Amino acid sequence: MTDENEIPAGYVLARTTPVFTQDTVPAALLKAHRVAAGVWGLAVVETGTLEFTFESEDSSKTLGPGESIVIPPDRPHHVAPVGDVTFRVEFYRAEESSLA
Repeated sequence: MTDENEIPAGYVLARTTPVFTQDTVPAALLKAHRVAAGVWGLAVVETGTLEFTFESEDSSKTLGPGESIVIPPDRPHHVAPVGDVTFRVEFYRAEESSLA
C-alpha cells in the first residue's frame, strides 16, 4: 500500500510548472481538478501562503514558505492563494514513464 503523504518509491520528477503567483495561477487550479492517473503531484510554496483543499475533506491545509503537499493521482483538489504567494507544482511518474 502507498503512503499518500509521500511520492512513491520509483517515481521520478517528470516536469515542473512555472512559478505561479496569486495573479498568474491558472483558473483551473482554483476549482476542483485532478492529477492524471499514474501521476503524482507535489505543490511547493516558495513564498506567502496557499490554502490546499482535497474535495473529499471538510478542511483546508494552509501551506507556508518551504512547505509542500503530496497530491495522489485522481484525487480531486483545488488551491486558493492567501494574499501574495509564489508556488509551483511538480509532477512525478514511474521511472520507466515520461510525460509527453
